[in-house]
Amino acid sequence: MANAISANRAELLAIASNVASEKMIDKAIVIEAMEDAIQRAARARYGAENDIRAKLDPETGDLRLWRVVEVVEAVEDYFKQVDVKAANKLQKGAVVGDFIVDPLPPIDLGRIDAQSAKQVIFQKVRDAERERQHEEFKDRVGEIITGVVKSVEFGHVVVNLGRAEGVIRRDQQIPREVVRVNDRVRAIILNVRRENRGPQIFLSRAHPEFMKKLFAQEVPEIYDGIIEIKAAARDPGSRAKIGVISRDSSIDPVGACVGMKGSRVQAVVQEMQGEKIDIIPWSEDTATFVVNALQPATVARVVIDEDEGRIEVVVPEDQLSLAIGRRGQNVRLASQLTGKAIDIMTEADASEKRQREFVERSELFQNELDVDETLSQLLVAEGFTELEEVAYVSIEELAGIEGFDDELGEELQNRALEALERREAAARETRREMGVEDALAEIPHLTEAMLVTLGKAGIKTLDDLADLATDELVQKKRVDPRRRRDAPEEKGGILAEYGLSDEQGNEIIMAARAHWFADEDGVDSAGEDADVAETSQ
Repeated sequence: MANAISANRAELLAIASNVASEKMIDKAIVIEAMEDAIQRAARARYGAENDIRAKLDPETGDLRLWRVVEVVEAVEDYFKQVDVKAANKLQKGAVVGDFIVDPLPPIDLGRIDAQSAKQVIFQKVRDAERERQHEEFKDRVGEIITGVVKSVEFGHVVVNLGRAEGVIRRDQQIPREVVRVNDRVRAIILNVRRENRGPQIFLSRAHPEFMKKLFAQEVPEIYDGIIEIKAAARDPGSRAKIGVISRDSSIDPVGACVGMKGSRVQAVVQEMQGEKIDIIPWSEDTATFVVNALQPATVARVVIDEDEGRIEVVVPEDQLSLAIGRRGQNVRLASQLTGKAIDIMTEADASEKRQREFVERSELFQNELDVDETLSQLLVAEGFTELEEVAYVSIEELAGIEGFDDELGEELQNRALEALERREAAARETRREMGVEDALAEIPHLTEAMLVTLGKAGIKTLDDLADLATDELVQKKRVDPRRRRDAPEEKGGILAEYGLSDEQGNEIIMAARAHWFADEDGVDSAGEDADVAETSQ
């Protein structure tokens, strides 16, 4: 019997060691899973109401089984309690309130018990294995990894990474790339998520970061930090652009990335299935970088609109198709590279647009300021675009225009202020007709024109405004350079067009919410007054 018991002990320890080694998890976790399984089997044998514990010695394989009971004066629960007299038989000196150990004889696991124990152990080991995989890969996001294709399911590629599996989803694969089972593939770890079915490791071969990491492997200067890839954009399987800069003025960043006879860039191109790569010198100056990003097209002029986050690029007529690229590819990649929306136009288009804007602004000043065409055109030619600019600029600046004097400057300012007041009055009438409360007009930073815009959005009361978040109110319209030209533009906050800052938006929201706190204070004060009155009675 002793030999049989020793064999069983040795077998338990051997199983624990083998499972821990095979699954690459701590042996203590397997031992704990075995103890849990034995506890469950013992509870099924002795009664689930018992608080039964099991301990398996990881060195000798000795198994101890016991139940924990509480010492009480009068027993109510015979499964978890024992009186003082019986307790002293188990442990001398036991007093009421102690928790003592009641040893139990070992149990022989039947077929059903053994099967249940096996399932418990498998589940615990599986959970531990999943946790180990998550811990191993969670800090490796952004790293290139090599694996073997295990299967291709519904267009998604499952990759064996050795101690885990990753998946390259269809949208993260290089288009038209043929991948077969047992092929070796390289990909970047894009994301690691903990899910119920285990950690999900998402890989990518189409992400710009994959290209950047490949260059870091092929170009020692990038790996050493002498050259930095500041921006990257890809049209996977077709074309890509990267912006590079050198920390050492003696090293040409473009030449270093291309390599001798193009050896370095060709190694990356081959890994990316022949994707053409434009290597562009990066510049802090946005206009210069845009010109570089649109290569091989020649750019005549760049106009940057900081407020809208857009850039107008003027090119010669014969460069238009080259700048746009096939199906808009060149300008789209340049937009992604610079993070700005780029509008390409010819010299003729730009001239027509300037002429149209000149006429519109001249008519604005002519009508609102009641001046002749020549004077209004002079204002536009000097760079004035809005009535506010005329109304609030210094008299000296207006008088400094050729043919103007202080008297004319002061008259123009007065007329501009009157025009703005007329606009404000008209907007006030409109918003009142829309049912926007007068209380909103008392809130700082809000003009009558803004209140009309709020009214159109259904914001007509203090409560309506107070319910908004700051970004819903003032967030600027985002310009996504990756957006297709025919896709609808993403909307910003309700008042995005007025250029309010986040701080101003917060002030507006808090001012709208002020009456909530005032109401609460009023209720508290009324409650206190009522209590005082009741006490006095």
